[in-house]
Amino acid sequence: MNEGKYIILDRDGVINYESPEFIKIADEWKPIPGSLDAIKKLNEKNYQIIVITNQSGINRKIINYSDFIKINLKMLKEVESIGGFITSIIYSPHTPDEKNIFRKPGNGMFEEIARRLKFSLKNCYSIGDSPRDIEASILSGCKPVGVRTGNGLTIEEDNKYKIPIHDNLYDAVTAIINK
Repeated sequence: MNEGKYIILDRDGVINYESPEFIKIADEWKPIPGSLDAIKKLNEKNYQIIVITNQSGINRKIINYSDFIKINLKMLKEVESIGGFITSIIYSPHTPDEKNIFRKPGNGMFEEIARRLKFSLKNCYSIGDSPRDIEASILSGCKPVGVRTGNGLTIEEDNKYKIPIHDNLYDAVTAIINK
């Protein structure tokens, strides 16, 4: 088992602005202020960053797969341009109707990336902006953390999970590092 430090981040609403019409092309991908610095800050503390994201727009034929790749390449390039690094991106193209374990709130993506990279989820933080992110994190045995950006207010409205909630990714990362 790999004993490195890993942290799981949702993409839309955590790293970049969320859109109810989906992020369909690279030009629509815009980082939330401080999110790229938060990733760099985690790297400086030897965390490996894993992005786990539902992308049902692919199976809905709203997002072209080559555009999805370009969106992620833009994110990687922007993170790298400030000295940060994302280790892995794993996504689910499934729609809610498909009831696939890989779509959050299922924990299939969490289990798959832990298997691939050979690390334990029990010591891993997972930061998300929606109840399904938190539910997948809990189901996986991760340490869930919420942010108010994106859909984060839905977590806070009824914090039945009793988890820490921060204004944004930068604040969440600062709290994790200062523990």
